[in-house]
Amino acid sequence: MAEEAQSKTTEVAPMKVEEPAVTEALPPAPAPEAAEEEEEPKKTAEETKPEAKEAGPPAEAIVAPSVSFKEESNVVADLVDPEKKALDELKQLVQAALANNEFAPPPPPPVKEEEPKPEEPAAAAPAPEEPKTEPEEPPKPADTDSPAPPPEVEPPKPTAEKEEPLPAAAEDDGAKTGEAVEETVAPIATVPAAATEEVTPAAGEEPPAETPAPPPAEPPEEVLIWGVPLLGDERCDTILLKFLRARDFKVKDALSMLKNAVIWRKQFGIEALLLEDLGLPELEKAVFMHGVDREGHPVCYNVYGEFQNKELYEKAFGDEEKRQRFLKWRIQYLEKGIRELLDFTPGGVSSMVQVTDLKNTPRLGKHRQATRQAVTLLQDNYPEFIAKKVFINVPWWYLAFSRMMSPFFTQRTKSKFVWPSKSAETLFKYIAPEQVPVAFGGLSNESDPEFTTDAITEVTIKASSKQSIEIPATEATLLVWELRVSGWEVSYGAEFMPSAEDGYTVIVQKTRKLVATDEPVIKTSFKIGEPGKVVLNIENPTSKKKKLLYRSKAKSSA
Repeated sequence: MAEEAQSKTTEVAPMKVEEPAVTEALPPAPAPEAAEEEEEPKKTAEETKPEAKEAGPPAEAIVAPSVSFKEESNVVADLVDPEKKALDELKQLVQAALANNEFAPPPPPPVKEEEPKPEEPAAAAPAPEEPKTEPEEPPKPADTDSPAPPPEVEPPKPTAEKEEPLPAAAEDDGAKTGEAVEETVAPIATVPAAATEEVTPAAGEEPPAETPAPPPAEPPEEVLIWGVPLLGDERCDTILLKFLRARDFKVKDALSMLKNAVIWRKQFGIEALLLEDLGLPELEKAVFMHGVDREGHPVCYNVYGEFQNKELYEKAFGDEEKRQRFLKWRIQYLEKGIRELLDFTPGGVSSMVQVTDLKNTPRLGKHRQATRQAVTLLQDNYPEFIAKKVFINVPWWYLAFSRMMSPFFTQRTKSKFVWPSKSAETLFKYIAPEQVPVAFGGLSNESDPEFTTDAITEVTIKASSKQSIEIPATEATLLVWELRVSGWEVSYGAEFMPSAEDGYTVIVQKTRKLVATDEPVIKTSFKIGEPGKVVLNIENPTSKKKKLLYRSKAKSSA
C-alpha cells in the first residue's frame, strides 16, 4: 500500500506546476534562446500528460489567437468572491510570515566551520594516552601527596560557592550566605523566608544574568517590494494580486513565490543595484522604453538586431564577467522602469507592453547562458508585468519554432502574444502612431521637438488611386506638417490655394516619386500670408493599398 501511495503522489505532483505567466516577464536579448528557456518548465509539466499534447490548439493558433487577453482589474471591488477570499487569506499569511521573520534570507550554511572538525579528533588523539601515564607512576608517596591536599582545602572554602545549589546548604547558610550570596542576594537578611525560598534555588553564578527582565520584542521588519510595503498600503493589493494570478490564485503557492522573490531581491542587492553605474549605455539601443499604448501602458522595445554589432556583442557577452554585468544591467533597467513608469494604486497602470523586434536576431552564441539566467530570474520574480507581447519582423524559423511549441503554452499566455503579418499596421492597433518611433513605422521622434505627442491622422490610400489632404489656414500663419506613407512607392506634391477667387495657387512641393530608400518622414513648413488651404496630393500607382500618416500645426508667423 505504501508503494501504491508513493506512485500516486509522483503522478500528481508534476501536474501542480502550472505557471500561466512563465513568458510574461520582460525577456533579455536575444529572443530565440529566451523563448526556448521559457518553454522548458512547461515541457516538464506537460510530459506527464501525453493526451494534452494531442489535444493542444492547432499550430496556427499562436500566429492568430482567436481569444485576446483582457487585463484583469487590480481594484478589490471588481474581484469575484473566490479571488477576494484568496487575497484576504494571503494577507493573513503574509502578516504571520512577517511576524516570524520569514522574509529574511536564510543564514549561510556553516561550510567553513565544519572543515576543522575532522582535525580535532586528530589533535585529541594523544588525550587517551595520558591516563596510561598515571599507572606508570605507581610510587605510593606520589599518590598520597597529590590527592591529600584537595580534601583539606576544598571543604571550607569552595562549599559555599559550589555546593549552594544543594537543598541541604540552604539550612545552615549562616555565615556562608554572607560570603557566597553577597554579590547576588544582599538583602536576604530583611526579606521574609518565603522570599528566600524563591531566591535560593536560583542562587549561583548564572542567575544574576537571568534576573533582569527580557528586552522587549523587536517589531517585525518592514518589507518593501518595488517601493511598496507588503501590508498596510493601498498599493499592496495590486502587488499581492500579481503573485496570486501567477499561481492561479493558489494562496500557499503565491506566498511561497512572494517569499522567494523578496529573499532573492535582498540577496541580489536590488536597492544598491539601482544606484550602481554599470557603464553600458550602448545597450539602451537594444532595450528601451518609448511612449505608451492606447490604454496607457508603457511600451518596452527589444531590438535584438543591435547585437549584430560585434563590438556591442562582445561588450555584453564576451566572457562570464561581462555576461553577469549584462544580467545586472537588464534587471536594473527593468527595476527603474517599474518604479518610474508604473502605478500600483487601485485602478492604476501596473503592467507594460513589450514589442520584440526579431529582425537580424543573432543565433546561438555566448549570450545563451545570460539569456537562460535572465529568463529564469524574470519569470520567478516579476509576475504579471506584461499586458501584451507584440512580435515584429518575425523570421520564418521563429514562427516554425513557435508553432511547434504552441501546445505547451497556456491559453492565458498565448492570448498575450501578437504575431503580425504587417508590423507597422499591427503596432498601430495597440499603439497610436504618434507614440510609435519612426524606426518602427510611426512619427515619434524624440530628437525633433516640433511634434511630440500631437495627434496623427491615418488615411488608407487604395490601390491605383489618388488621395488629397486639405489643411485649412484661416489667417496669416506659419504652417508646419509632416507625413509618411508605409513603404512609399508613391508620388507626392503640395500646393497652397488662397480663399480669394482672384488669388494664385502656389506650388509648395513639386510632385515627385518617393521610393522605399527615401527618408521615412517628410517635414515641410510654409508661411501663409492670407486665408486659404494647403493641399497634399498623394498618388498610389501600385496594386496594394497604402497607409498615410500626417499631422500639422499652425505657429505664429513672427
